[in-house]
Amino acid sequence: MSGVGGARFVLRHAGRELRAARRRLGLLVAAVSVGVAALVAVDSFTDNLRASVRAQARDLLGADIALTGRQAFTPRVTELLARSVRRADLARVTRFAAMAYVPRTSGARLVQAAAVEGRYPFYGRIVTEPAGAWDALQQGRGVVVDPELLAALDARVGDTLALGEGRFVIAGELRSMPGDVGARAALGPRVFLPARDLPATKLLGFGARAEYATYVRAPAGADVQRLAADWRARLQGERIRVRTVGDDQRRLDDSLGRLGRYLGLVALVALLLGGLGVASAVHVFLKQQQETIAVLRCLGAGSGHLLAAYLIEAGLLGLGGSALGVVLGVAAQQALPGLLRDFLPVAVEPALSGRAALTGLGMGLWTTLAFALPPLLAVRRIPPLAALRRAYESERERAARDPWRWAAFALLALTVPALAVLQVGDLRTGLWFAAGIGAALGVLALASWALVRGMRRWFPHRAPYVWRQGLANLYRPANQTVAVVLALGFGAFLLGTLVVAQHGLLAELDLGGPAARPNLVLFDIQTDQRAAVDSTLAARGLTASAPVPIVPMRIRSIRGRAVTELLGRDGGTAGRREGSNAWALRREYRSTYRDTLVASEQLVAGTWWSRDHLPPSRRPAVPPVPPVPISVESGLARELGVGVGDEIVWDVQGLEVPSRVASLRDVDWARFEPNFFVVFAPGALEQAPQTWVVLTRAADPAVRGALQRALAERLPNITVLDLASIAAALEHLVGQVVLAIRFMALFSLLTGALVLVGAVSTSRLQRRREAVLLRTLGATRRQIGRIVVAEYLALGALAALVGLGLATAAGWALARFVFDTRLAVPVAGLLALGAGVVALTLLVGVAGSREVARRTPLEALREG
Repeated sequence: MSGVGGARFVLRHAGRELRAARRRLGLLVAAVSVGVAALVAVDSFTDNLRASVRAQARDLLGADIALTGRQAFTPRVTELLARSVRRADLARVTRFAAMAYVPRTSGARLVQAAAVEGRYPFYGRIVTEPAGAWDALQQGRGVVVDPELLAALDARVGDTLALGEGRFVIAGELRSMPGDVGARAALGPRVFLPARDLPATKLLGFGARAEYATYVRAPAGADVQRLAADWRARLQGERIRVRTVGDDQRRLDDSLGRLGRYLGLVALVALLLGGLGVASAVHVFLKQQQETIAVLRCLGAGSGHLLAAYLIEAGLLGLGGSALGVVLGVAAQQALPGLLRDFLPVAVEPALSGRAALTGLGMGLWTTLAFALPPLLAVRRIPPLAALRRAYESERERAARDPWRWAAFALLALTVPALAVLQVGDLRTGLWFAAGIGAALGVLALASWALVRGMRRWFPHRAPYVWRQGLANLYRPANQTVAVVLALGFGAFLLGTLVVAQHGLLAELDLGGPAARPNLVLFDIQTDQRAAVDSTLAARGLTASAPVPIVPMRIRSIRGRAVTELLGRDGGTAGRREGSNAWALRREYRSTYRDTLVASEQLVAGTWWSRDHLPPSRRPAVPPVPPVPISVESGLARELGVGVGDEIVWDVQGLEVPSRVASLRDVDWARFEPNFFVVFAPGALEQAPQTWVVLTRAADPAVRGALQRALAERLPNITVLDLASIAAALEHLVGQVVLAIRFMALFSLLTGALVLVGAVSTSRLQRRREAVLLRTLGATRRQIGRIVVAEYLALGALAALVGLGLATAAGWALARFVFDTRLAVPVAGLLALGAGVVALTLLVGVAGSREVARRTPLEALREG
């Protein structure tokens, strides 16, 4: 008896079982490897992305320090830079939007123009075609453009490009530039021109929106962070933002890290579903080993020793599956940079991350042990007499009295939030994620229970025989209802949520439909150009909306405290202000005046001004007292720390305009309408310098193109925003993000399929006996096959129905609380996904049950 006890027996028995059960426990290895592959792919990609940001951060900025503002730098700023840095270490770039066209061809296009002065960028390599085009630009010859502009205007290198009132030769096209991202295409291709040619365009007049940037290459040995901090302190009142390579690196790490963590949570779902596959595989294995375990118990083996042996075996298989998952994850991560290429500002070289590999191994092993332990505890309850006869004592009653089983389930319950917190590195997010997982699984389990109870109570006795037999399998002993609905329903839930969220976002971009929403916006219309714009639109049969006035202004003081004081000494350092409300204090506001709310606004505090109390329409630009009533967007009010009744003094082209906050508004920024942070009551700004914005609709793309060309030639300062083109670009970008997330969610669906395979294996013995009994009673193979189809069709339909119902609820929550949009349900997309889930269930279920239908009664009698 000494050979069946002690540590030596545990190790030897684990080794023997491992060699004998490799094929039978292949499901365990597969389930773990798929989940670990998803985790390693995301974590390796995230680590590679961060390494690329660190390596290329200076190239992305193009300098050591960048100073940016919305106004041309004052002489004070220019003098400070001249004293601190050599002239050769400064480069200036002025960026603005404009309409461009090629006189030789038709059409016009909104572009992002950049006037470059100096050796910009100091770091990083710009590639052009032909090769010397960028050097020629910096010597003051020609312009360099994005290839997209050449394609849009049917142009080529050597053509003349019209930009405002200037005419420039296209010297080359830009092939690559540090920081290139596909998202920029939504705002138009780029045009780079020499700064000395900027006055020829005559585009930076009143109302023009431009960004002025100065890039600095720090002297050798200089402390860049200290120099930047010194400049921030000296330039507190200049409304200039100072950025360093380190600042940009931290910002990119934060934003890209959030993307990686989200993808990691999607991958974690695949691993957790893989845990269900582990539990299913272990359960099947123990059923097959029950007589062997009973014999060993008769020979004196202790239940604890057997439990330890099988736990070691499960751990070794889990470790092997995790190692395989690492290999698969390294291969899968090759696809992520391509899927997210339009959002990545750096070139990512896929490589194995040691941290990701170790994390994947550890999480895979822990998941295997945590999910294998509850079914393995049944080893302790297999009596020696089971070698001679089957136990008829209620297994459920004995399991319910086992405190170790409840401890194992408690460990399993703690595993989910622990893995989530480890994956995202944040306790609150991890707990919320675990709560969401638990809620979704709870709903799926409740639906399974309701199906079983409902089928028992309201069984369709009048249905055809094969359907009655198949549906009865949903609640008979060894049924697979809970396992299948949990696994496939959760996969359908993940993918369905993506379908609903994507459809909702794109619905907001849809410019068609019965509402005939405007798809062209005309900006920067001068007062004396309004008649010309109206005649140009009328000539093409287009109707313009009521013109909306826009008055540029800046905040001078809030509640009597000057902006310079708020930026410099309001309770913190300049560095803290960079990350808080500094943007709201520094920015130039483009405000309007009107007497009514519009459809995209909702009043949330205060009262709107009444028509009866408006000042006369022709009052001076600055009314005496009381201050002008204004309505402030609620988010901006939080940033500024103001509420109803607070006073804000504005700088309107050098003139002080005091105002009082009369109300706060929620604004639906997703709507393509002129929305504003601040709206003034009529009577205060009518005489102020202002531009106008007009909306119109042209359904025909040719008409839109002809209109943009006509305006670019006749009124070159007017910027035309083609919302249809922007909507198409944004649809592409949203599709890219969803594709990457969907790629990771497919791992979950694949794991769900593996769990389904395990569920089929779990009940194979029971189904085999039922099939033999039916064959003995005269049933044909075809009838047994139809019974299987009925069972798995019902299971797949339930999994799809509940999963997609959860997806719709999650889509509503995302639309309501994250995207602030209305729920739009993609019926066709959800039906297609549901049909796919049902088809997958049928495919796996029928394929796994073929052996059952082939069994003959004689074979069953011989085995018995």
